Amino acid sequence: MIKSPTRAKPFLKWAGGKTQLLPKIKEYMPKEVVEGKVINYVEPFVGSGAVLFELMQSEEYQFEKAHIWDINPELINVYKVIKSPEVVQLISHLKVLDEEYNYNEDKDYRKKIYMRIRSNFNEGIHVLEKNPSMDFRVKRASEFIFLNRTCYNGLYRVNKKGEFNVPMGSYKKPKICDESNLLEVHELLKRVVVHDPGDYRESRSIIDEILSSGQKVFVYFDPPYRPLNASSSFTSYSKFDFNEQDQIKLSVYFKELDKLGAYLMLSNSDPKNINENDDFFDKEHYFKRGENGENLFHIHRVHARRNINSKGSKRGKITELLITN
Repeated sequence: MIKSPTRAKPFLKWAGGKTQLLPKIKEYMPKEVVEGKVINYVEPFVGSGAVLFELMQSEEYQFEKAHIWDINPELINVYKVIKSPEVVQLISHLKVLDEEYNYNEDKDYRKKIYMRIRSNFNEGIHVLEKNPSMDFRVKRASEFIFLNRTCYNGLYRVNKKGEFNVPMGSYKKPKICDESNLLEVHELLKRVVVHDPGDYRESRSIIDEILSSGQKVFVYFDPPYRPLNASSSFTSYSKFDFNEQDQIKLSVYFKELDKLGAYLMLSNSDPKNINENDDFFDKEHYFKRGENGENLFHIHRVHARRNINSKGSKRGKITELLITN
């Protein structure tokens, strides 16, 4: 396989993707990472992998190995298929879907294809749990990518049964098969351990192992954001809710890893966009008291373009949080 000079980039559209925040994430990177003293990267909520791809390919850092997790088994299946030699078979499947869907721009024609693939996908929602054949995994990954590239806004939303329920989008000619990028991602993933789907706390044993060996580790958390209001909680992409108690448990885990000596960064919503008195992050759950009562965790407010409300006045640039230790 000949490697092209281009860089791997996220192969999925993703609600809350971090591409637009990469400059700020790099701005607040720990000094030891910038100095090349950290070669291990851990991301427990990998999503579309925008931060993973940037950090593992940037000449500014010296990351040699990464470990990724996500609670979404469909997403992890896609990463594992792309990492495997079967990426070639995946590309073949996607080429067929690309040619069929983009053959005709008629909306009714496309909707029949979309609904057929969505129905096939939903019929197999529990098969991944039963250790299916690689052929099934590859076909499943192709359906996942197809739906992601053709559905409304690239959302991944499922109901309580785990069924994908996002309607078709209205893209003129979506790029369903990006062969060259998939091959670049395949090459990049040779330096990445794609762990089985699981809770973010599954990362603890790997982090312990790295630190006990005398090496350093940088951990980036990008959890489902704490909702700013009732209407913004649609961003959850798993049937497993991430509620207020889960946000609190994550803050406890963050503090545990801080005590171990891991370098940490966490993204989340900024509740002060809506309520100036909401100190969930600033004074309650991400507060590490210093000698003079100051917070030893650093809470950075960075601008991002998000829709937090259906009203026009609430669209556009808002602040999000980047928390480092």
